[in-house]
Amino acid sequence: MTRSPSSPGFWRSPLRGPWLTSVLGVVLLGGITVLFVTGLVSYAAYNPNLARVNDQTPDKGILGFYLFPWPTDPHWLYRLNQGVHVTLGITLIPVLLAKLWSVIPRLFALPPARSLAHALERLSLLLLVGGALFEFVTGVLNIQLDYIFPGSFYTLHFYGAWVFIAAFVAHAVLKIPAALRNLRRLEEKRPSHPDPSSDLVSPRPDPPTVSRRGALWFVGGGSLLLFATTVGQSFDGLLRRTALLAPRGGAEPGSGPNGFQINKTARYAGIDASQTGRSAWRLVVTGRTGTVRLSRAQLVRFPLHSAALPIACVEGWSTSDQWWRGVRLSDLAALVGYDDDPPDVLVESLQRRGAFRSAALRANQVADPRSLLALYVNGEDLSPDHGFPARVIVPAAPGVLNTKWVARMTFGDL
Repeated sequence: MTRSPSSPGFWRSPLRGPWLTSVLGVVLLGGITVLFVTGLVSYAAYNPNLARVNDQTPDKGILGFYLFPWPTDPHWLYRLNQGVHVTLGITLIPVLLAKLWSVIPRLFALPPARSLAHALERLSLLLLVGGALFEFVTGVLNIQLDYIFPGSFYTLHFYGAWVFIAAFVAHAVLKIPAALRNLRRLEEKRPSHPDPSSDLVSPRPDPPTVSRRGALWFVGGGSLLLFATTVGQSFDGLLRRTALLAPRGGAEPGSGPNGFQINKTARYAGIDASQTGRSAWRLVVTGRTGTVRLSRAQLVRFPLHSAALPIACVEGWSTSDQWWRGVRLSDLAALVGYDDDPPDVLVESLQRRGAFRSAALRANQVADPRSLLALYVNGEDLSPDHGFPARVIVPAAPGVLNTKWVARMTFGDL
């Protein structure tokens, strides 16, 4: 007679039990809390309250209660935040899969609801499992630059995170007391003797082939392997070559001053050399006193300043500090009537497609003396792929806000 997944004897693994599930749950409790906080911080870094052009979630309502003007110090802030967010997310995948495996009998348990409290618990479990899979799958696809999901990753990941965290908190509140009781078995060194009354324990388990501690070592080893093949994307040199699972891992892209990672090439962005030639390209700067058009030759006659800043992107990869040289954004603001108190700025690119072909920066970002309209990097002209003839570089800002192939800058309150 074939048993169904809802039958007590269908799931035969002797490893399942409250102790293993509780250990995995505690690891996820800490890890997912860090993921959620760093995700919210990343969202704030995009300045979604600044201007509609940056806000891909205009109906967020109270979900944006915590937003704040994104600082420019320390200059590596976004690099650290996003490196932790992405690397930790990848590292937790084996733990998440093991946790789902450990509780899978509960997903098929009948009846679906024995009481109102039980129904709420089952609903929270459904949202928890669905939300976790959605967030991890879309996150991994985004890291690999595989935008095969419908709509914007930015929007889907944001709302998905709030649905998931609501279910996560509800589930944690319901389960923490039981998890703490189960973990006492670890202190008593009795993890191999689970409570036989638990619905996770098979009434007729198969013979064990590995201990529960062995299973944890296996999961931990998988997490360590993923960590080792991901974390290098936040570093340069030999360590980057270990980032086999990251699209910005491996060897440096080319050599020379412009030989560091990029996301969008000039070809991908539809940048034609005829648009960026020294005789054709003009920067249009608009502000309180009108509009000024500047050639690159005129820009290089401005007082030029230097700043050592990284590029850090939402996918988790980053570069070390590159040496940028160009015109301060505050000097361009002064050119159109903002001498003492630079305002916000809307920066528009020559690129023909992409969600952030236009981006807004806050006044505090414009005022920072390290915020530049960069003309050179590491002592040479920008390459076409790095934004020639001019690009924005701002300390601590996400990579997409460091607009390349700048065509227009509009200063004023946004």
